[in-house]
Amino acid sequence: MKSAYTRDDLITNFIQLGLEKNNTVFIHSSFKSLGQVEGGADTVISALENVIGKDGLILMPSFNLLPTLEERVQTWNVDTTPSTVGWLTEFFRQMPGTYRSDNYSHSVAARGNGAEAFVADHLSTDGYQSRWDYPPWGKTYGTHSPMFRAYRANGKLLMLGVDYHTSTYIHLVEVIYFNKRLTKNPDATFISLNRPVLGAFWDSLGNLNRGKVGDSDCRLFHIKTYVDTLLKEVEKNPKQYIS
Repeated sequence: MKSAYTRDDLITNFIQLGLEKNNTVFIHSSFKSLGQVEGGADTVISALENVIGKDGLILMPSFNLLPTLEERVQTWNVDTTPSTVGWLTEFFRQMPGTYRSDNYSHSVAARGNGAEAFVADHLSTDGYQSRWDYPPWGKTYGTHSPMFRAYRANGKLLMLGVDYHTSTYIHLVEVIYFNKRLTKNPDATFISLNRPVLGAFWDSLGNLNRGKVGDSDCRLFHIKTYVDTLLKEVEKNPKQYIS
């Protein structure tokens, strides 16, 4: 454990973990897990930008996860509502040049190549329906939602000092599974999945990179492979994963 990590330290760690030039990367994070960082959150973002380069894209959740949907609706302002999912995400949201999608609950912030367009269409009603859909906002995990776009773009998921409790992409597994079941039964109910159990299954396959960034234990893997693999497993053994 170092007294303080520098930007160069973090750059080296991100590269060793497997981040590369031109990557699209969605990041779940615990800023405090990094330990002391010279320059704080700004240094972390700067290191990430150095590694993925000018043609890369950084995505972070900028969620408004108040206890009820009604509270989320009442407090939502795309420009000012704070992110509730960690200091790094809130710092990132406020940076000049960061763009944020307009969704009262599961907003995503983006910075880098094509960031503005990537998060511009979250009000669209195309694609998968979910239990978080709430007019006048669009499909939370629909065709034009940032999280679905990152899935289709074969982006990477970086878990920076967090465990699978934070893995919101398991919601996408739930949503796809729900919509498949709706085609056979219009009265099908939405099923919540056990994230830690699914995470343990994913870890057991070994299809990911693990390493340290600062003091943080991290995982890095491709979003599409993750979602598709978990969906296949849930379809095969649903009872094992119901929360």
